[in-house]
Amino acid sequence: MAGPASADACYTWNRTLRDGMSGEDVRQLQIRVAGWTASGEVLSIDGEYGPRTAAAVGRFQTAYGLSSDGVAGPQTFNQIYALQDDDCSPIHFTFAEVTQSSTCGSQASLQGGAVPAAQVRQNLIRSMWRAEALRRQLGDAPLIVTSGFRSVACNQQVGGSAGSRHTYGDALDFTGTPSLCAIARQARTAGFNEIIGPGAAGHSDHTHLADKPSRTWSAPNCF
Repeated sequence: MAGPASADACYTWNRTLRDGMSGEDVRQLQIRVAGWTASGEVLSIDGEYGPRTAAAVGRFQTAYGLSSDGVAGPQTFNQIYALQDDDCSPIHFTFAEVTQSSTCGSQASLQGGAVPAAQVRQNLIRSMWRAEALRRQLGDAPLIVTSGFRSVACNQQVGGSAGSRHTYGDALDFTGTPSLCAIARQARTAGFNEIIGPGAAGHSDHTHLADKPSRTWSAPNCF
């Protein structure tokens, strides 16, 4: 059994993980590879290392030039550590940008959402890791978050839909160097179950990506 790849201020893995294993360390790994799915797939964050987790690990490994065997060992963990800040967010996205509203100001307290603040934080972490994968899949193109978490009151103020995933902390709106359609199309293989973009009402200037129990893909100008 391999020891830890290195110490990490967010989370340190202490064993090599492979198909058939389970535990909190598997769940933590799944959060970080959930953006490396097959098209239309959403990886369950359930702490069970099954074939889908192994496949996601393999895609992650390939994307970063590692040996692609679907087994998460020291090289895989070191790559995750290199992508991970001490607050558990990925290096290209920050809590500051996913909690800032041009209309409502900072939502950094994570209060007033549809779920408790602790759950909002975990949802934001999952969303940012999917976004990190999406960024890599788009050739490391910069992605700009224009809206992330909103309290219920803020969501009402900006005219968001009732029950918006933004109030759960698991939705991000993007602009950036790739076209909005490029973002929407690639998001199909980055673990997002809700994709709303150009051609959908109110989405001419951004692409909305979210986690959601049921699939909603609506970007008529893109696919």
